[in-house]
Amino acid sequence: MEEAYYRQLVKRYLEKQISDDELEVFAHLLNEGKLDEHLAEAMSKDALAFETSSAGSEDIPSITRKKRYWPTFAAAASILLCLSVGFYFYRQSPKQNLVNNNVVKNDFLPGSNKAVLTLANGSKLSLTGGNKGLLAHQGITAINKKEEGRVEYRPGTDDLAAGQAAATLYNTVSTPKGGQYQVVLPDGTRVWLNTASSIRFPTAFTGNDRQVEISGEVYFEVAKNKSKPFIVSSGNQKVTVLGTHFDINAYQDEGTVKTTLLEGSVKVTNGDNMVLLKPGQQSQLSTENKLTVSNDIDMDEVVAWKNGFFQFNKADIQTIMNQISRWYDVEVRYEGQVQPGHYYGKISRNVNASKVLKVLELSGMHFIIEGGKIIVK
Repeated sequence: MEEAYYRQLVKRYLEKQISDDELEVFAHLLNEGKLDEHLAEAMSKDALAFETSSAGSEDIPSITRKKRYWPTFAAAASILLCLSVGFYFYRQSPKQNLVNNNVVKNDFLPGSNKAVLTLANGSKLSLTGGNKGLLAHQGITAINKKEEGRVEYRPGTDDLAAGQAAATLYNTVSTPKGGQYQVVLPDGTRVWLNTASSIRFPTAFTGNDRQVEISGEVYFEVAKNKSKPFIVSSGNQKVTVLGTHFDINAYQDEGTVKTTLLEGSVKVTNGDNMVLLKPGQQSQLSTENKLTVSNDIDMDEVVAWKNGFFQFNKADIQTIMNQISRWYDVEVRYEGQVQPGHYYGKISRNVNASKVLKVLELSGMHFIIEGGKIIVK
């Protein structure tokens, strides 16, 4: 009788007909290993994997064929799924007892398009909400808010020589925790700022190069100009390009500055150290100023934030909670020994924190909201 019920539950899950109540039962049985045989039987035929159907969707994930096989269910691994938020997740670690308590009493809303523009004279303009249109002039450049979440710098038609003679003006766009924003620089370079990040730049690139400074995490699509190299400074590191797509993660709490190249080529320097990156490579600058290059990089994971997702590939819980802390603007505290393990998953960033935490609880972690903090136990 139980075996027939288990088989029917797996069938309803795979056919996307499972209810929320059945999903809770499904997670319990999965954690106890009672569904391993039925899942393995159903999935091994087509080597299936779970993927979200679309960014921001809260539908059940679509099931698509993959060339790789689903992990062996007899191995010490728990496959964790939360379909109601369009999410797939699993953890490589020994099975643990499922925590079936309510994750939160008070929820945290996801981040949104929020930023502050600091003009050359020090005055600040909020870029959050408000109407489209002209925000200000800085020298020969007009600053326009084109749509929610994007501001553009457009040099005027004046003779650039007049701009060269004038003092260079610098602006800064910064996002708070729980914010993100897009900026189109005066040369047409497109910039995406992740949460708790900033970029400082001249309002007109009139010299022999195009230099900007960043903090946090920023993705660039650099406008090509062979006569004017584009240079990005982040702490002790400089990245020089002519026109390319790349991501720099320079959060101080991450410890390592990571520069990932998606298209073109870049030169990364730190003092006398220098590396040239090819597409698919990532440079890593340690706190000891050791510069290395890695070829085994998941590009989708690197730029997932830009595309509206959390995505993890062999991530530890601290890495995951750092992202949650920044995006939901909440402090995270750890109590007791954190269980080791590698997590794999993908979820829209447009869901409340409770939905992400609920999925993590299925892995055996336990979370409490207390005094505006997330406590990890």
